[in-house]
Amino acid sequence: MESRPPPERLWMARFSIHATRGLIRDRRARRKIMALVLGAALVMMAVGLTALSPWLEPHGHPGRFIFFWFACGWLTLTALLLALADLLLVRAEGKRSRKAIEEKISPSPEGED
Repeated sequence: MESRPPPERLWMARFSIHATRGLIRDRRARRKIMALVLGAALVMMAVGLTALSPWLEPHGHPGRFIFFWFACGWLTLTALLLALADLLLVRAEGKRSRKAIEEKISPSPEGED
């Protein structure tokens, strides 16, 4: 009878890290996620301030109130960090392309071939 190898520990963490890296590296996916997260935060804020305000009464239901607004803040912070990452990646890409264009255009010094 064959024995199975022991189950791999932390497989979900490895998968999450790998998936996150892939999403952050792809510009279109990063921007779609950023828009979705920011949209979800805006919808949560609007609904929390209007329709769910009796349900989220801080004196009557402090746990719900804290959890809901923490989740809204978490989504907002996630969108902000994705925007910052997008800004830095776009700047680095621009710097690389400028450097490549400068190397292509600049004349080579005499004597070097």
